[in-house]
Amino acid sequence: MKDYRKAKKTIEVSIGDSVRIIRELQELSQNQLSSLTSIPQSTISAIENGRVNLGIERAKVLARALNCHPAVLVFPGWELEDAAA
Repeated sequence: MKDYRKAKKTIEVSIGDSVRIIRELQELSQNQLSSLTSIPQSTISAIENGRVNLGIERAKVLARALNCHPAVLVFPGWELEDAAA
């Protein structure tokens, strides 16, 4: 593990940004994600734009559809080293 150097964070990622980034990496449109989750497209848009809070239950539903852990969506800027401090 000592053969690598940790990347430095150069931008802040909001919860909405993390949802959008992961959705786009999965090559899903908001409409497709809406179909997979039964969350209205307008709500997904509002989450991505910071107008609506994600919430734990929505995070679980979105994470299942996006094949990621809910914490990736809820805590986009969290780093493991921070927990030890």
